[in-house]
Amino acid sequence: MIDCSHLYSDVLYRPFNCAHIALEPYVTKIPARNQIPRLPDLSAEEFHAEWADRPFVLTEPVKAWPVYKDWTIGSLLSEHGQEKFRAEAVDWPLSTYRDYMADNSDESPLYLFDRAFVPKMGLAVGPPESTPNAAYWPPTCFAEDFFSVLGKDRPDHQWLIVGPERSGSKFHKDPNATSAWNAVLRGPKYWIMFPSGDKRVPPPGVYVSDDQSEVTSPLSIAEWLLNFHAEARRTPGCMEGICGEGEILHVPSGWWHLVVNLEPSIAITQNFIPRAHLVAALDFLSNKADQVSGFRKNVENPYENFVNGMQAAYPDLLAQAQEELQKKVDGKKRKWEDIVHGKTEEDQSTAGGFSFGFGDDSDVEVP
Repeated sequence: MIDCSHLYSDVLYRPFNCAHIALEPYVTKIPARNQIPRLPDLSAEEFHAEWADRPFVLTEPVKAWPVYKDWTIGSLLSEHGQEKFRAEAVDWPLSTYRDYMADNSDESPLYLFDRAFVPKMGLAVGPPESTPNAAYWPPTCFAEDFFSVLGKDRPDHQWLIVGPERSGSKFHKDPNATSAWNAVLRGPKYWIMFPSGDKRVPPPGVYVSDDQSEVTSPLSIAEWLLNFHAEARRTPGCMEGICGEGEILHVPSGWWHLVVNLEPSIAITQNFIPRAHLVAALDFLSNKADQVSGFRKNVENPYENFVNGMQAAYPDLLAQAQEELQKKVDGKKRKWEDIVHGKTEEDQSTAGGFSFGFGDDSDVEVP
């Protein structure tokens, strides 16, 4: 037998520690200033007027969904146990993934995140009044989605999410400047979120390349919690909350978010473009073409296709959004010219012209 009594290794200990830390100290005692608002429901008008830029949890709409009433790990196994779903880099039968969920001690458990679950499972999705046997539908406040003008050419936007306790997603922004909703059917999720913008730095422990195409952060959620959670909780703009079974959380366009399952979980998430973030989506598709994601290979020009679809369906909204985007572009050009030519903010103020600052902290998203 090899004597290991004098072996000390942070390389071995750290992953073990991260795989077994208790989550409760990090997800409880949320400061009042950080708490994500909770509401029963919202109308479309209330959402567009007050809430499109704010995270919140709705407690009632999901409880009307058939999938909320019917889906458990057991029921999914009985109907789809041999169907393959994507769990990060592998495609496994659901029965194999369930065995993994029940018996793993990984620092970062594999997360089932499948974009094709609707056709795989033969689901009907849409308003129950117009969709026979609808399995689920977006709440009223999220029903407007301008990416729908692309029809079958729209990028990936619906995902089934299944995972064991401690699985989840490290800090990221949703793709293509979209907003998102995330509905929990089984097992609560802890969320910690931060707004982004020209004047804001990323969350503690998160580093972004100059062109925002690459994001670097600790290797696992647990490692981030151990090293940066306390600082993050003190950082201005931090929002935290637990989204429980039968609840749905709104992720505004451009917000950083980290999510961890507190128990074995089943959820559905969907990305969408509301009118409040139409300008951001146009900006991203036009000026971050190398970062656009989720489109099929046969879609050669997502920006042009989107503009054409909007022109056909919502010409007035498109014209207004393009005008706003052009104003942003012109403002940035003027600021650059002022810097190059040595003008100061005081000079501009005295002259009654442009002053530094864009009036908001808008930012495009990193996929």
